[in-house]
Amino acid sequence: MTRGPRLPRLTGNGHLSRLLLPKRLHPVAERVKLKDEGHGIDLFGLDRAGITRGLAVSWWLYEHYFRVESHGIEHVPSDGAAVLAANHSGTLPLDAMMLAHDLMRNRQRPVRIAMDYFVPGLPWINLLFTRAGGFSGTRGNFHALLDAGELVLAFPEGTVGIGKPFSQRYQLQTWRQGHVELAIEHQVPVVPIAVIGAEEQWPQIARIDGLESLGIPYLPIPATPMPLPVKYHLYYGEPIDIPSMFDASQVHDAAAVAEGAEMVRNAVERLIEHGLSERQGVFS
Repeated sequence: MTRGPRLPRLTGNGHLSRLLLPKRLHPVAERVKLKDEGHGIDLFGLDRAGITRGLAVSWWLYEHYFRVESHGIEHVPSDGAAVLAANHSGTLPLDAMMLAHDLMRNRQRPVRIAMDYFVPGLPWINLLFTRAGGFSGTRGNFHALLDAGELVLAFPEGTVGIGKPFSQRYQLQTWRQGHVELAIEHQVPVVPIAVIGAEEQWPQIARIDGLESLGIPYLPIPATPMPLPVKYHLYYGEPIDIPSMFDASQVHDAAAVAEGAEMVRNAVERLIEHGLSERQGVFS
């Protein structure tokens, strides 16, 4: 009995991912900067196969489903550490996926995305996210990544933002301040970002709370079986020069941290207002 051809598997070498990724995007996967520690993986689990896999999973959504347009990505430093702060929404973190794809595609940099506390405990998904740049959002990991000169993406609204009701779209929720504490302590800039489109992608009609024992904060009940094919617009604002405004010793100054966080929040709000004024419609 002769065996048929062996099918590619989703393994660390990324063969299947390369098959799923259009050939024209293979150079993108190779150009993305990776600080290889000698085994093909960086200190936080990111590897070249994970980069390729992330692009393979997201390219069709980026190009054809959400038709992402990127504005001002030159404001993101081409090298060195920075904190990126964006509005968060959409029931599922597809906004994070589109930002990560955009930064790899157009800035050749992986962005390290803090995973919510319950994600590292999800089998298989945790490894998939880690290999693509996600990390457990502990303060120690934030510090180590910024020390290593990485881009770190924070959603100061947290899970409250991603689960906001449709009636509150584009209204920033409770704005946490940890991203500014980190920027002050490490003396790095904060790049504000507005994601336009995700706030309409998957309206929730209800949600089931009290599921912490199952490892998730709540179960959303969306109005449609799949996210809507809204058009994404990503707006990157000019970096907020935290080092010129605050000394590292002010990291424990509550007033200074609050002032910096308010500056970032205002910058994101202005970008949101600008983006909404420019777009022609939710799907265009």
